[in-house]
Amino acid sequence: MKAKILELLEENSRYSVADMALMLGFEEVEVARAIKEMENEQIICGYKTLINWDKVEHKEIVTALIEVKVTPQRGEGFDKIAERIYRFNEVKAVYLMSGGFDLTVIVEGKTMKEVALFVGQKLAPLDAVLSTGTHFVLKKYKDHGVIFEEIKKDERMIVSP
Repeated sequence: MKAKILELLEENSRYSVADMALMLGFEEVEVARAIKEMENEQIICGYKTLINWDKVEHKEIVTALIEVKVTPQRGEGFDKIAERIYRFNEVKAVYLMSGGFDLTVIVEGKTMKEVALFVGQKLAPLDAVLSTGTHFVLKKYKDHGVIFEEIKKDERMIVSP
């Protein structure tokens, strides 16, 4: 039951307990209890609204993906440096990666300069950081499984002489 509840919440966190109980064929009390348990166990870590900020006037947000190579800390691996990085307010996500770099850090700022200053003044100077590579997001087409703008196809009939 818990896995099914999680799938529904991931699909749409606005489903009510009553709606989920009806869809899953359980009692509302059972669904509410399961949700509360998963929140207490930190399986459910929060509820967020996904916003397409490009459609909001006077709200500019610059998103950057930063590749970070680090020196793992003795006895703690990558966890200690990852924690130090994710504590910065500018950082929205941190992932341990395989491949040519160690961490992917997702950062948001008001301008490219603000993001660049974060990298230059806060991230790169950390002792364990060996190098960084910053990539700015130019346009979001899909985020968290949601397509932001469907590409409109020309549905007119082709007329040829």
